[in-house]
Amino acid sequence: MARDQLQVLDALDVAKTQLYHFNTILIAGMGFFTDAYDIFSISLVTKLLGRLYYTKPSASKPGTLPPTVSSSITGVAFVGTFAGQLFFGWLGDKMGRKKVYGITLVLMAVCSIASGLSFGQSPKGVMATLCFFRFWLGFGIGGDYPLSATIMSEYANKKTRGAFIAAVFAMQGLGILFSGILSLIVAAAFDSKFKAPTYEENAAASTVPEADYVWRIILTFGAFPAVVTYYWRMKMPETARYTALVAKNAKQAAQDMTKVLNVELEAEEDKVEKIGQHKSNNFGLFSKEFVQRHGLHLFGTTSTWFLLNIAFYSQNLFQKDVFSAIGWLPPAKTMNAIHEVYTIARAQTLIALCGTVPGYWFTVAFIDRMGRFAIQLMGFFFMTVFMFAIAIPYSHWRDNSHIGFVVMYGLTFFFANFGPNATTFIVPAEIFPARLRSTCHGISAATGKAGAIVGAYGFLYAAQSTDKTKTDAGYPPGIGIKNSLIVLGVINAIGMLCTFAVPEPKGKSLEEASQENVDANDEVGV
Repeated sequence: MARDQLQVLDALDVAKTQLYHFNTILIAGMGFFTDAYDIFSISLVTKLLGRLYYTKPSASKPGTLPPTVSSSITGVAFVGTFAGQLFFGWLGDKMGRKKVYGITLVLMAVCSIASGLSFGQSPKGVMATLCFFRFWLGFGIGGDYPLSATIMSEYANKKTRGAFIAAVFAMQGLGILFSGILSLIVAAAFDSKFKAPTYEENAAASTVPEADYVWRIILTFGAFPAVVTYYWRMKMPETARYTALVAKNAKQAAQDMTKVLNVELEAEEDKVEKIGQHKSNNFGLFSKEFVQRHGLHLFGTTSTWFLLNIAFYSQNLFQKDVFSAIGWLPPAKTMNAIHEVYTIARAQTLIALCGTVPGYWFTVAFIDRMGRFAIQLMGFFFMTVFMFAIAIPYSHWRDNSHIGFVVMYGLTFFFANFGPNATTFIVPAEIFPARLRSTCHGISAATGKAGAIVGAYGFLYAAQSTDKTKTDAGYPPGIGIKNSLIVLGVINAIGMLCTFAVPEPKGKSLEEASQENVDANDEVGV
């Protein structure tokens, strides 16, 4: 039997869209903007790092990062993010959303600056220092996932909650786009100022000493949006759902939301105490009650995020290799070091502009009409279709229609973002109880990041040519790009099946969606 809702939570659920909603979107979203910038900017400079630190004299083509170094630089931030999602997700339910939010932001800003200042007397020293700081950068980024989603869900009204959380997540697309745009600006400025021949014209002169500043500037800039946002994050009050339902402070919740909503609210201390005494509001994460109520839901959120991220991150981080394979990027020896950064950034910016960013905002526009389940199922379906459409006639796309390949590749990104890449972030912030919401979102996100690690490390090797003479330096033969894309298509298809374990929270209050207002002895539905 459903119980009466607290007045302060009812007020949030039925509040008209107003300025504080947009402030929350911007404040929480800038964290995600920073996250995406920091994660994806590294893929723009890995080729440059190879030229700077691993080019051998008289070699026929520019140096590349050794496999272990390349996979470490790419994947170490994901390992840090994985750990941060689990730790800060748990901490967000123990200390409160606001306090932990500030900690993650400071960590992100400091480690972005430190990544750009990576030092060492040898290439190994520089790479080791870079990996160290990117791990801790990832650790801070990890905390931003469960906290930003939870804060936005707990501030939103139930009618447009999906769009608000999706708008926070859509800032990731803008972060990816901005990383490409800033890299274009920095590379163009340095290429214009420090003229250099191509590698095949003069190998030694093709990488000017000043190129070392390019990657450092690009990585360091990730601190800027984090620093700008910090003050506003600290001014936000704690969410009423945490204060009332977890901290059991009805008076503070009413005071905070009175200021936010500009309406008088009662401090229902007796009702908060009564709610806290219900058995259904006291079970823990590892209890039988949790498994009965939310075990299938947690499987659904973790499995779909895991499978989605294998495909999404392997595509996003290594699309420059795919573009090279189809001839959309010129051979490295035909460019100087800085111009190669410009060319890679241009390719990734075009994909972000045409496929990635629009997909996020389509989700914002339609999620509260179509629902989370329908969008996620549709997204996985079309990702599967387009991945197979690319992979099976791969030779045709490679040899005859490069533009067609890029269009199809862009559509997989569009339906990832107008699909499971957004919904896997949104749903865990809606369907779990307030006292476990941040923790369960952190577990779901960490499982997703495990998928990103599989994609980041695995695709480096899997996408290598089956012909040993055509692999990148230091890499063993792989299964080739075509077969790798087929594997990703199969993974997307499995994600579509796992979506059926995810419930639909559209139009429900958080307490209804998480069953917090259902008595323990009532039948639990999904």
